[in-house]
Amino acid sequence: MRQQQTEDIIKFLKANIEPLDDNAYGLGYRASVYLTDGTFLPCVIFRNPKTTVNLAIRRFKEEHTGKSIFSRSLGLGYYDIVKTFVTKGNCINDYDIDRVEKSKYAFPLTIQSQIRGETTMGWTGFAAKMKDGKHFGFGTTFHWEFFQMPVGYSVDDIEEIINHSYVLKTGELRSHKVPFFEHPDDYKDAVIHRERPFFDCYIDNL
Repeated sequence: MRQQQTEDIIKFLKANIEPLDDNAYGLGYRASVYLTDGTFLPCVIFRNPKTTVNLAIRRFKEEHTGKSIFSRSLGLGYYDIVKTFVTKGNCINDYDIDRVEKSKYAFPLTIQSQIRGETTMGWTGFAAKMKDGKHFGFGTTFHWEFFQMPVGYSVDDIEEIINHSYVLKTGELRSHKVPFFEHPDDYKDAVIHRERPFFDCYIDNL
């Protein structure tokens, strides 16, 4: 099989992947990729760079002119903002990709859209009911793009999301108090499938 070129990647993404909209970074196409050296990356988000670049330019200008509310309240300055944009995060080049596939860790948008709000500050806990009737717990701090899946299940097995919930090792579904300030006593017996780290890949014309 020949290596997919940039045009092939764009065609595949637009034909097979529902884009996830992000207020800050724009549309993101979640997929898996094989690099030219055979490395497999199960979680990659493809974006057009324009939104991110424009955001960076605006933030640099705000910090450089002292107009940013963050620099005044948090002590962050121009150097720190530039550092955040140019040295943070995981990124790959499109020309290092051999081929793109669907990711088995990206929830379909119909499922993703059912996740509602934080359970408590900095944490969102929810459960997924599978088509076979079983429940599994999930949770994330701030990232919603990809989630680890229970053994033997795929994202296509999810029937619905039950917000602000957790699931014990026994499979019993429990509800969170919203917000909670201390974990429930039985939280130590909960099984939580967490968010997965991912890579970004920026492609013009996507």
